[in-house]
Amino acid sequence: MKRFVVSLSLVLTTALGAAWSSALPALAGSPEVLPEASGGRTGAAAAATPLRLMPLGDSITDGYQSSTGNGYRGPLWDELSAAGHSLDFVGTSRAGTMADPDNEGHSGWRIDQIAAIADASLATYRPNVVTLEIGTNDLGQNYQVPAMADRLNSLIDRIVADAPDATVLVGTLIISTSDQEQANRGEYDRRIPQIVAAEQAAGKHVRLVDLSSVTASDLADALHPNDRGYQKMADAFNGAVQSADNDGWIRNPVPNGGAVRSGIAGKCLDVNAGSSANGTPVQIWGCNNSDAQWWTARTDGTLRAVGKCLDATGLGTANGTKVELWDCNGGANQVWQAYNGGYRNPVSGRCLDDPAGSTADGTQLQLYDCNGTGAQKWTALQPL
Repeated sequence: MKRFVVSLSLVLTTALGAAWSSALPALAGSPEVLPEASGGRTGAAAAATPLRLMPLGDSITDGYQSSTGNGYRGPLWDELSAAGHSLDFVGTSRAGTMADPDNEGHSGWRIDQIAAIADASLATYRPNVVTLEIGTNDLGQNYQVPAMADRLNSLIDRIVADAPDATVLVGTLIISTSDQEQANRGEYDRRIPQIVAAEQAAGKHVRLVDLSSVTASDLADALHPNDRGYQKMADAFNGAVQSADNDGWIRNPVPNGGAVRSGIAGKCLDVNAGSSANGTPVQIWGCNNSDAQWWTARTDGTLRAVGKCLDATGLGTANGTKVELWDCNGGANQVWQAYNGGYRNPVSGRCLDDPAGSTADGTQLQLYDCNGTGAQKWTALQPL
């Protein structure tokens, strides 16, 4: 998986009719709505901000039914690039023929399922723009529809908390010709602008993007756009990014971590099998630039990978205490300070150690008295 400069903009995209769109300005407490025309920076504007952008959502984000598999992401990339942005699209999935197909689109997923992976993905990639398109499957599956808007609200709050420097662009639902989906959507459509308005009132960089220009003739099936529909989505998202950037909302991407290299040549700090399960051993392994070796250091002293923290097992402080991944919980056994070319756990006074300087892939790491050997040398990351 490539690592790039990220811009976080959350775009929720699903179908609304033209009548709803025309009524948007009249809604009490309506948020600022970004038009569906392609935006552009004026000649006097500052240089376009680098973007690390996470397309987040369901099969529409994945690009299902587009001829290239790129969906809106392909034309959006082209428009953002033409506007002068340096780009990195990020996420755990790859789809389509475009040069950078990374995204966080999951076919068939509902809002709650996206929320379940949001913490780990956002912590890993730290986008400064997230485009979120979500909600169609909640409606189509008739899944707890009365609470659907509340789930969206919670998801937006989670994204903003995980990526506080991000701009969040929330798109309206695109039109659908599914009777089930259409029958369920009225209250959700009404609540979306209210949710965005409340986020704005709280000082959050969240805006609404009107996607009602996607019509029934722009669909490839009952739910998914054809190439023309995806182009319209890209135009809207691009316009939203340009407007937000012109307004100074989009900040430069934060450093988002990297590999922690061992003093043992060619070895890196590694999560066994890339698993995010509590208790997963942290080990040495040949450096391979995988997500299992992508770490971030935080100002609270934690070292994080795949959404979890480096943890001394069982609050242990003795020599030989194994090191694993665990939910980040603020414990002293999850604090690591740069020390003598490596990392030291202050509460134990001991260092992150490769037992006996092993060169064997899969050797689980431990706490051990600090001794300055190569077994305790680790490259330091700049805390975020």
